[in-house]
Amino acid sequence: MSRLVIVRGAGDLASGTLAHLHRCGFAVLALECKQPAAIRRLAAFCEAVYDGVQTVEGITCRRIEKTEQAWRVIADGEIPLLVDENADCIAELQPAAVVDAILAKRNLGTRVDMAPVVVALGPGFAAPQDCHAVIETMRGHNLGRPIYTGSALPNTGVPGLIQGYGKERVMHSPAAGTMRCVHQIGDEVEQGEIIGYVGETPVYASLTGVLRGILRDGFDVPKGMKLADIDPRGEQKRNCITISDKARCIAGGVMEALLVLGNQKGVSYFAAR
Repeated sequence: MSRLVIVRGAGDLASGTLAHLHRCGFAVLALECKQPAAIRRLAAFCEAVYDGVQTVEGITCRRIEKTEQAWRVIADGEIPLLVDENADCIAELQPAAVVDAILAKRNLGTRVDMAPVVVALGPGFAAPQDCHAVIETMRGHNLGRPIYTGSALPNTGVPGLIQGYGKERVMHSPAAGTMRCVHQIGDEVEQGEIIGYVGETPVYASLTGVLRGILRDGFDVPKGMKLADIDPRGEQKRNCITISDKARCIAGGVMEALLVLGNQKGVSYFAAR
């Protein structure tokens, strides 16, 4: 068994966990799908799938093509990312822990026997059947709390309220087609303004505020897919490229679960390579 922690997913919430563990000295490897669809792209390491590298808050994530490249990237002070949607590399790498941070609201194949310590984020998992701990991802008093017996709160399908806005903050694709952005992340937009197109169909800003996230140009989207997010607080413009408060809170819960379970099971994440 290595001291490696494998994190399934590298979207904006997963990136909070990846960055937190990396800063605290954990050796982490991110796994992603072939076409990740992060909205908050500037705060998500998954963009390395497309661009080769992605830097968030001074931490660089670098795409690798083979598992044997991972330790070299880690030694260089970076986070390696491997396209491995089914997590096939786990059998080879024998990590100390696996963290499912896909946030799919359902289990996409993570099992409690994948590693000595298995932690999963959000709905779709039950501890100890699917994993050793579930991390609550619903905003509120228990956000970030590790659950060692039971499940996270079910998905409501409604984004958390910001200045009284919930579902209004999120825009979904009005048609199927290829995404073309008119505005970029961090732009201030007015309600009703065109922020992009899906094919030839315009996408209108649902409210006035800062464009917190939007899919990248060239992404093929089905009708109804989430493609943009607006924050009504203008002062949040500077935070569009940083890890969110929610992601940091969840990351703290992940670290707590890893350390608690590691102590119980005799797993060391900081042993010499």
